Amino acid sequence: MEALTDLAYVWVGVLIAAWAARRTRLTPVLYFLAVGVILVNVGLLPQQPHEFIRGFAEIGIILIMFALGFEEQVDHFMQSIRRSWGIAFFGALAPFATAYFVADYFWDDYRTSLMCGLAMTATAVSLTMVALRSENLHTSAAATRIMTSAILDDIASLALVAILIPLATGESSPSVASVGATVLKAVAFFLIVSALGIWILPYPATGRLARIPIIRHFGMQHFLAFENGQYATLIILLVALSVGLLAHAMGFHPAVGAYMAGLIMREEYFSLGGSDGTGTSYQETKTIVDNVAFSWIGPVFFVVLGSHLLIEWDTVVAVIPQTIALTVGLFVSQILSAALAARYTSGTSFAASVLIGFGMLGRAELAFVVMDIAYVQHEILSDEAFYTLMFTAFWLNVAVPVTIRWWKPYYERSMLSEKLERTDAG
Repeated sequence: MEALTDLAYVWVGVLIAAWAARRTRLTPVLYFLAVGVILVNVGLLPQQPHEFIRGFAEIGIILIMFALGFEEQVDHFMQSIRRSWGIAFFGALAPFATAYFVADYFWDDYRTSLMCGLAMTATAVSLTMVALRSENLHTSAAATRIMTSAILDDIASLALVAILIPLATGESSPSVASVGATVLKAVAFFLIVSALGIWILPYPATGRLARIPIIRHFGMQHFLAFENGQYATLIILLVALSVGLLAHAMGFHPAVGAYMAGLIMREEYFSLGGSDGTGTSYQETKTIVDNVAFSWIGPVFFVVLGSHLLIEWDTVVAVIPQTIALTVGLFVSQILSAALAARYTSGTSFAASVLIGFGMLGRAELAFVVMDIAYVQHEILSDEAFYTLMFTAFWLNVAVPVTIRWWKPYYERSMLSEKLERTDAG
């Protein structure tokens, strides 16, 4: 019953957070994080979340990312990859270097510096996309650039984990084979997902599948039409979970796979083709998915994320200088590197470039994985370094919804102005 009691506390906190967000007109994500911090520090949630709650949170982020991918168009995503390499490269290099040198200044230990740099490299795309969605910016071109850049960052970060963890722990030297295997897994994953989206899911079948007698007569549309669409939601969630598990097997976070699964699902797959006028189950399914992802399961992920921040006042006071230096350094370097890269490597407008810079601030999944490896498993990080990283990640996560909301009016005015100029030119 302990786990159910914890879940009840979390859901009460989610309701309060939703009310506070509506009253203050800020994104609920900010309040979900705050709820987690409060609940764990007043003792209503344990310092180590119950396995059931951790699993619930994991399902939540998978649902969130699938729902976000479900609203995106795969053509826009693929076009954005070609324009996002600079954002991904410079948007990862700058925070790594900043965290490394700040850590080196305070603790003068190359292993600690490596782990700090690695922990602060990858962007927490899930938090950013939810913040963008709350401002109705999640389908914008800037949001797509953030998503693709973050996925490319994840690939690079996975390669860095393969290289730097053995160096920092002293277990072994990274080999060409281990790094190559990481890259090959990433390529294989995207090729498999691409094959699903291009050849396997669509109906009528295309390519070589169209020549296979039985398979060519079936596609995702037939599965979603099972029992007149009654199980459409279950089927697409099964697809999301399956691709998420595939992503995990390839070394990614399952949420990345869930996003890609949502990306390759198309509205036309939901056409039931019946004669009773039902037409499609798409909107009904989308409503259910959004409700589950953003109202009662998804928020648990952010509450649990906030609950990692256990406040011990002696340590808090001791790491104030380090936290300020690292937070300010990462805030400035991340925004400048991502914004300038978006502006000058992909021709993005100034307003969109700044929005991309703000959107790349968050730190979550991979950061906590690295912290766990470095602090818990191998005791590389000192208590001070660990708390500095935790507080820095928290404040950067808080900065994401705040800065996006602050910049939204400037971005929308810029987009409107560009649209009017194109209309006049036409």
